[in-house]
Amino acid sequence: MFVFTKAISQNIIIRGKADKSYSGKVIQLFSLSDYITNIKQKEDQDTIQQDGFFELHFQSDFTQPVFLRIQNVTAKLYVQPDYVYGITIPEVDKEYDYNNDAELPVNIGIVGADSTELNVLTFDFQKQFNAMFDAKDGRFLSRTMMFKRADTLKLICDNKYKTIKNNYFLSYVDYSIASVNASVSRGENYLINGYITNRPILYYHYEYMQFFNTCFKGYLNAFASSQNGQSLYNIINVKADYNLLTDFLKKDKFLKSDSLRELVILKNLWDFYNSPDFNGSAIVSMVSQFQQATKNKQHKKIANAMLMYFNKMQSGSVAPDFSARTKDGTIGTLNSFKGRWVYLNFFSTKNAESLKEMPKIDALRKKFGDKIVFVSVNLDDSLKTYINYLKTNPKLNWAIWYNYDKSFYKTAKDNYFISGTEAYFLINNFGYLAQSPALSPSKGIEYKFNSLFKSAKRTTKTGIR
Repeated sequence: MFVFTKAISQNIIIRGKADKSYSGKVIQLFSLSDYITNIKQKEDQDTIQQDGFFELHFQSDFTQPVFLRIQNVTAKLYVQPDYVYGITIPEVDKEYDYNNDAELPVNIGIVGADSTELNVLTFDFQKQFNAMFDAKDGRFLSRTMMFKRADTLKLICDNKYKTIKNNYFLSYVDYSIASVNASVSRGENYLINGYITNRPILYYHYEYMQFFNTCFKGYLNAFASSQNGQSLYNIINVKADYNLLTDFLKKDKFLKSDSLRELVILKNLWDFYNSPDFNGSAIVSMVSQFQQATKNKQHKKIANAMLMYFNKMQSGSVAPDFSARTKDGTIGTLNSFKGRWVYLNFFSTKNAESLKEMPKIDALRKKFGDKIVFVSVNLDDSLKTYINYLKTNPKLNWAIWYNYDKSFYKTAKDNYFISGTEAYFLINNFGYLAQSPALSPSKGIEYKFNSLFKSAKRTTKTGIR
């Protein structure tokens, strides 16, 4: 018997019935530590019974999405404190064009809830959203058309949901529409003034923070490029001084608020850590300074999560092992290359810059292939695009794997804390991170390879050593 009621002894309980095809499989529950690092935290798991029933427990003081996973089947559920949820998990739609181990998102059913329950409301909104933005007959939607449709959807939703009192859902609508505008670059003034400035920072709101991350990705680089005098790179890479950085950013018209400025700094320092343009040790130092200086409890929590990650992923740390799908559909592991140097990169067919690096990796492989193993991990959402990439690039003849292994709850992307779709790591023959992050081919990793694998030529000329 399903219920949808206030929880009495447990904070949040999720009672579910999965399709019989899942019987005997493990269902896992994950949350995100915060919405800057997006580090996954495993909260609970259960084995699905023969009749499909399972039960998961979760503790939370605020409304948030949690993520359910059964092998490669995934689902999202919004939960609020002190509730018992009844859900159903359907069989995967066989009409989806997925192959083998591709991630399979499914829409869960909510049992016993009325039309004002948060998940029911989000499902209803997604119908409106899809109807507005699904291009008919494959036609391309221009930026102008996207703007118009976003504005139209906002008017429709304001009217449709005017009696709804759920603040999380109302912000969900606002920032889902705002993210459409951000994705087609509607302009900083429109986006930041309209949705960020003079509004509270919604640290625990998933859609707000997704919008925030889109708006402020690369923001410090863009601001620094417009300034004369002090260089962002000098402040970070040379001086590694958090106070200098925050003083530098006080000049920005959007960052007058201390709280917003701090959060933007955290977001960008997190992204900079995996950029070959910035010194990883300097980033760690600045986040440590930030953690000591900030009086904002939310920012301190995020900084702590970042420092825990940095300590695990610093050069000299053990390189995390992982499993992934190989070209022939079998499972490959990083540990299978133990005793060899490894150059590991993450890429996506949706990321043009990462694709430009692949032929350069091929050239490095031809030059250093007997001394170092090259491993590339594809981060596409669909296995189909990965397979198509391999078919259209048959000359890329090295370990190009797909980021999934159904026997592990954490993928290569999870284990290496990849927040985007491009990253590089150099692992030594003892299994430790030699460069983390490493330089990309375009940024000069070849010089590092030359120093590692080419012995210096001795001169025979008198007087020269």
